[in-house]
Amino acid sequence: MTNKHQILISVGSNINKKENTELGLQALHEEYGELLLSKIYESESVGFHGNNFYNLVVLAFTEASIEDVCANLKKIEDNQGRTRDKKFGNRTLDLDLLTYDDVVCSSPIMLPREEIEYNAFVLKPAAELVPNQVHPTTKKTYKTLWAEFLADNPNNQQKLWPSNLHWSAK
Repeated sequence: MTNKHQILISVGSNINKKENTELGLQALHEEYGELLLSKIYESESVGFHGNNFYNLVVLAFTEASIEDVCANLKKIEDNQGRTRDKKFGNRTLDLDLLTYDDVVCSSPIMLPREEIEYNAFVLKPAAELVPNQVHPTTKKTYKTLWAEFLADNPNNQQKLWPSNLHWSAK
Protein backbone atom coordinates (compact mmCIF):
# COMPACT_ATOMS: atom_id res chain seq x y z
CA MET A 1 0.00 0.00 0.00
CA THR A 2 1.33 3.44 -0.87
CA ASN A 3 1.16 6.41 1.44
CA LYS A 4 -1.06 9.37 0.76
CA HIS A 5 0.65 12.71 1.12
CA GLN A 6 -1.22 15.75 2.38
CA ILE A 7 -0.82 18.75 0.12
CA LEU A 8 -1.93 22.35 0.49
CA ILE A 9 -2.46 24.29 -2.73
CA SER A 10 -3.16 27.98 -3.12
CA VAL A 11 -5.60 28.90 -5.86
CA GLY A 12 -5.89 32.35 -7.38
CA SER A 13 -7.51 33.98 -10.41
CA ASN A 14 -8.26 37.50 -11.57
CA ILE A 15 -9.15 36.94 -15.25
CA ASN A 16 -12.70 35.58 -15.63
CA LYS A 17 -12.11 34.69 -12.01
CA LYS A 18 -15.41 32.96 -11.27
CA GLU A 19 -15.20 30.65 -14.27
CA ASN A 20 -11.46 29.97 -13.97
CA THR A 21 -11.63 29.33 -10.22
CA GLU A 22 -14.52 26.89 -10.69
CA LEU A 23 -12.80 25.11 -13.60
CA GLY A 24 -9.52 24.96 -11.66
CA LEU A 25 -11.22 23.45 -8.62
CA GLN A 26 -13.03 20.92 -10.81
CA ALA A 27 -9.70 19.92 -12.39
CA LEU A 28 -8.11 19.57 -8.94
CA HIS A 29 -11.05 17.42 -7.86
CA GLU A 30 -10.63 15.20 -10.93
CA GLU A 31 -6.89 14.86 -10.21
CA TYR A 32 -6.95 14.42 -6.41
CA GLY A 33 -10.48 13.37 -5.48
CA GLU A 34 -12.12 14.88 -2.43
CA LEU A 35 -10.94 18.40 -1.67
CA LEU A 36 -11.27 20.42 1.50
CA LEU A 37 -11.55 24.14 0.79
CA SER A 38 -11.14 27.32 2.74
CA LYS A 39 -13.64 30.07 2.07
CA ILE A 40 -13.08 31.74 -1.27
CA TYR A 41 -11.81 35.24 -0.63
CA GLU A 42 -11.57 38.27 -2.86
CA SER A 43 -8.48 40.45 -2.59
CA GLU A 44 -6.82 43.35 -4.30
CA SER A 45 -3.89 42.47 -6.55
CA VAL A 46 -0.51 42.58 -4.78
CA GLY A 47 2.65 43.74 -6.51
CA PHE A 48 0.90 45.19 -9.58
CA HIS A 49 -2.24 47.05 -10.64
CA GLY A 50 -4.88 44.61 -11.80
CA ASN A 51 -8.36 43.24 -11.21
CA ASN A 52 -9.27 41.79 -7.82
CA PHE A 53 -8.43 38.13 -7.27
CA TYR A 54 -10.35 35.18 -5.95
CA ASN A 55 -8.07 33.25 -3.58
CA LEU A 56 -8.42 30.14 -1.48
CA VAL A 57 -6.41 27.23 -0.12
CA VAL A 58 -7.20 23.62 -0.92
CA LEU A 59 -6.23 20.54 1.09
CA ALA A 60 -5.93 17.28 -0.86
CA PHE A 61 -4.22 13.93 -0.62
CA THR A 62 -2.08 12.27 -3.26
CA GLU A 63 0.29 9.41 -3.89
CA ALA A 64 2.15 11.52 -6.48
CA SER A 65 5.66 12.87 -5.95
CA ILE A 66 6.35 16.57 -5.46
CA GLU A 67 7.58 16.75 -9.06
CA ASP A 68 4.41 15.13 -10.38
CA VAL A 69 2.16 17.38 -8.28
CA CYS A 70 3.96 20.46 -9.65
CA ALA A 71 3.65 19.15 -13.22
CA ASN A 72 -0.08 18.46 -12.68
CA LEU A 73 -0.68 21.95 -11.30
CA LYS A 74 1.16 23.52 -14.23
CA LYS A 75 -0.88 21.43 -16.69
CA ILE A 76 -4.15 22.55 -15.06
CA GLU A 77 -2.99 26.19 -15.24
CA ASP A 78 -2.03 25.76 -18.90
CA ASN A 79 -5.44 24.25 -19.68
CA GLN A 80 -6.96 27.47 -18.31
CA GLY A 81 -4.85 29.61 -20.64
CA ARG A 82 -2.22 30.63 -18.09
CA THR A 83 0.63 32.73 -19.47
CA ARG A 84 3.93 33.15 -17.68
CA ASP A 85 5.30 36.31 -19.29
CA LYS A 86 5.77 38.25 -16.03
CA LYS A 87 6.23 37.38 -12.37
CA PHE A 88 3.53 39.78 -11.15
CA GLY A 89 0.55 40.04 -13.44
CA ASN A 90 -2.99 39.05 -14.19
CA ARG A 91 -3.73 35.33 -14.01
CA THR A 92 -6.39 33.11 -15.49
CA LEU A 93 -5.38 30.55 -12.86
CA ASP A 94 -2.50 30.36 -10.40
CA LEU A 95 -1.96 27.09 -8.54
CA ASP A 96 0.93 26.89 -6.09
CA LEU A 97 1.97 23.91 -4.01
CA LEU A 98 2.31 25.37 -0.50
CA THR A 99 3.18 22.24 1.48
CA TYR A 100 3.70 18.54 0.90
CA ASP A 101 3.39 16.77 4.25
CA ASP A 102 6.09 18.38 6.41
CA VAL A 103 8.73 18.35 3.68
CA VAL A 104 11.28 21.18 3.77
CA CYS A 105 13.26 21.44 0.52
CA SER A 106 14.58 23.85 -2.08
CA SER A 107 14.40 21.46 -5.03
CA PRO A 108 12.44 20.76 -7.21
CA ILE A 109 10.64 23.74 -5.59
CA MET A 110 10.90 25.62 -2.32
CA LEU A 111 8.73 23.97 0.33
CA PRO A 112 7.04 25.16 2.36
CA ARG A 113 6.29 28.05 0.03
CA GLU A 114 7.52 31.30 1.57
CA GLU A 115 4.43 33.33 0.63
CA ILE A 116 2.45 31.44 3.28
CA GLU A 117 3.98 33.73 5.89
CA TYR A 118 3.63 37.10 4.15
CA ASN A 119 0.52 37.13 1.95
CA ALA A 120 -2.83 37.51 3.70
CA PHE A 121 -4.57 35.86 0.73
CA VAL A 122 -2.61 32.64 1.45
CA LEU A 123 -2.18 32.72 5.23
CA LYS A 124 -5.77 33.58 6.21
CA PRO A 125 -7.32 30.75 4.13
CA ALA A 126 -4.64 28.32 5.40
CA ALA A 127 -5.30 29.37 9.01
CA GLU A 128 -9.02 28.82 8.43
CA LEU A 129 -8.59 25.44 6.72
CA VAL A 130 -5.91 23.89 8.97
CA PRO A 131 -5.75 26.17 12.03
CA ASN A 132 -4.00 23.69 14.33
CA GLN A 133 -1.63 22.23 11.77
CA VAL A 134 2.01 23.16 12.39
CA HIS A 135 3.97 24.99 9.69
CA PRO A 136 7.04 22.86 8.80
CA THR A 137 9.71 25.52 9.41
CA THR A 138 8.24 28.03 11.87
CA LYS A 139 6.88 25.20 14.07
CA LYS A 140 3.87 27.41 14.80
CA THR A 141 0.26 26.62 14.00
CA TYR A 142 -1.32 28.43 11.09
CA LYS A 143 -3.77 30.01 13.56
CA THR A 144 -0.81 31.45 15.51
CA LEU A 145 0.91 32.63 12.32
CA TRP A 146 -2.27 34.46 11.27
CA ALA A 147 -2.61 36.14 14.69
CA GLU A 148 1.04 37.24 14.54
CA PHE A 149 0.58 38.46 10.98
CA LEU A 150 -2.34 40.65 12.03
CA ALA A 151 -0.39 42.00 15.00
CA ASP A 152 2.89 43.02 13.42
CA ASN A 153 3.42 42.12 9.77
CA PRO A 154 4.00 45.08 7.41
CA ASN A 155 1.70 43.32 4.91
CA ASN A 156 -1.18 43.18 7.39
CA GLN A 157 -2.91 45.99 5.50
CA GLN A 158 -3.60 43.70 2.53
CA LYS A 159 -7.34 43.87 1.88
CA LEU A 160 -9.15 40.54 1.88
CA TRP A 161 -12.87 39.76 2.20
CA PRO A 162 -15.13 36.72 1.70
CA SER A 163 -16.42 36.39 -1.86
CA ASN A 164 -19.90 35.27 -2.80
CA LEU A 165 -18.50 32.29 -4.75
CA HIS A 166 -19.17 28.81 -3.42
CA TRP A 167 -17.99 25.73 -5.28
CA SER A 168 -19.00 22.10 -5.15
CA ALA A 169 -17.70 19.19 -7.21
CA LYS A 170 -19.69 18.14 -10.27
